[in-house]
Amino acid sequence: MVMKENDTGSVDVARAAISLAITPSRGDEEKLIAELKEKGILGAALDVGGDIMEQTHIIIERAILAARKNGLINDSTSSDGAVAGAAREAQSQVMQKALGFNGGGKVAVCREGKHLSVCIFMSVGMMYLNEVVVGLGHRVITEDY
Repeated sequence: MVMKENDTGSVDVARAAISLAITPSRGDEEKLIAELKEKGILGAALDVGGDIMEQTHIIIERAILAARKNGLINDSTSSDGAVAGAAREAQSQVMQKALGFNGGGKVAVCREGKHLSVCIFMSVGMMYLNEVVVGLGHRVITEDY
C-alpha cells in the first residue's frame, strides 16, 4: 500500500490508539493527546478495572462517553455504533485471555477523519500471576465530528 506523506490512514490511527493506551501516567496521556492533536488525530483515554465479564457493557459505554466528551464523535446513533463496534472488537480479543479474571488498564479511542480505533491495554490475572493483553478495533465513520 502506498500512502501519501500527508495521508493519515487507519494504521496511523491504530498506532495512536495503541500508544495512548499504553501510557503509564495521566501526565503522559495528556502530553500524548496534545501531540496527536497537532498531527490531526484526536484522542481520549479512560481507566478501567474489575471483573472482565462485568465490565463488558461498562467499557463500551465509557468509550462512547469519552469519545463524545473529547469531541471525537457527535451525538448520533451511527457515531455511537462505530465506537461501540470498535470497542467490542477490542474486547473480544482481550476476552480470550481475560475470561474469568480481574483486570485493570486503559481504553484509548483515537480518530482522524473517517478512521476510528479503540485499544484496550490491560493486566489480567490473580494475585501476582498476571498476563498482559491488548485488543484493537477499527471502524470507519462518515459523519463529521
